[in-house]
Amino acid sequence: MAGAGRDSQRHRPLVGDRNEQAGQRREVDFSVAAVLPASGCGERMGSTTPKQFCPLLQRPLISLTLEAFESVHWIKEVVVVVSQQNFELMNSVIDRYSHSRATVVVGGLTRHQSIFNGLKALVENRSHQSRLEKPEVVIIHDAVRPFVEEDILYRVASAANEHGAAGAIRPLISTVVATNPEGYLDHSLERSKYRASEMPQAFTFDVIYRAYEQCTDYDLEHGTECLHLALQYCGISAKLIDGPPDLWKVTYKRDLYAAESIIKESLSKSVCIIAGMQEGQIQLGILLQEDLQLVMKVDLLKWSLSKESSCVQAITSKQHYNFIYINVNSFKMHQEIVQLMEAVENVKLSALYPVVVTVVHLNNMEASSFSVWMDDFTHIKQLAKEAIGKNILIYSLLINSTQITAMEESLSWPESHREQMKGGRKILGARTKFTNL
Repeated sequence: MAGAGRDSQRHRPLVGDRNEQAGQRREVDFSVAAVLPASGCGERMGSTTPKQFCPLLQRPLISLTLEAFESVHWIKEVVVVVSQQNFELMNSVIDRYSHSRATVVVGGLTRHQSIFNGLKALVENRSHQSRLEKPEVVIIHDAVRPFVEEDILYRVASAANEHGAAGAIRPLISTVVATNPEGYLDHSLERSKYRASEMPQAFTFDVIYRAYEQCTDYDLEHGTECLHLALQYCGISAKLIDGPPDLWKVTYKRDLYAAESIIKESLSKSVCIIAGMQEGQIQLGILLQEDLQLVMKVDLLKWSLSKESSCVQAITSKQHYNFIYINVNSFKMHQEIVQLMEAVENVKLSALYPVVVTVVHLNNMEASSFSVWMDDFTHIKQLAKEAIGKNILIYSLLINSTQITAMEESLSWPESHREQMKGGRKILGARTKFTNL
């Protein structure tokens, strides 16, 4: 069976290829931690809720950023710096979404003061209960830039380890102009010579910590550029790395809508088809895979609850949020659907994003009565009602056929039934895409 038995890759965040590519696992030979300043009040957002806690698909924005960092195995600790009034809220986010590598500290009144507090947490006030250790390289990244990928994190961290400091840059979109005191144009900058400084930035820990120790109160209160501090106080000229377009910062309310759209599109790009052990289920799964993989990434796996099975690994790896359960000519699949839901709940998959389970049932009309399959689908409907409260959406698709027995015996599917499957694929593809919109 195509895809069956294949081990699932480790947890991959939703947007972009943030982790290993083509099965390759990046390694670094120096210790790395990250500091995420998240003390802002979000004035430009125009909301009473700080933007880092604004919901995206019912999940706080900062949790998405933490997911991106915790998916990178060589980043050992993530220090989140928040205001005093949001300290308990941030800890509750960490507990709810199981951010095992995150530690919360209280920030200052300004961005630089908060970053400095985050750095201090890695070296000062050590207690026997603290797990934090001073890293060789520290990455600084805005908590409201959720779509950061491992590739840029790796490049800035490696460059910082070699040069002392590094940061991502992007081309300027608009021309920068200077005005005179009367509000008239004074001069403009040649856009091709300048770049926008972005996040992430990375430093050898001793460089950035020494820079913060030496900088003035004015720097702490009014400065915004960490790379400049390293240059001014440590003489370290940062290596600048061209970054991808996904580094943008959620600043205004419209950015929340754009971010949510990106997540929804990503959710709809993959599906896991789960087939039983019967040959008819496998054949149907292969047909659906052949059609669906034209529009999305598809894994086809055999149903099994063994801890080592590909099916369980596909759920625990959190690669998929869309599942298709294949059932052929049997109306006793209620228990397996319940088991699938329990597996999803056990790894808190539906706490992260909505999980969609579509039951595809190929029914032999000659072998079952109308009352039998209506009774079973009544049970599925009730199960779906219960699942909604767990952020799991259950749908069912019934495909009637009069030739299942012959198909199972010959293991061949007539062209007419292939056309039926194409129709089913269109329904499933639309369901997968629009359920997440």
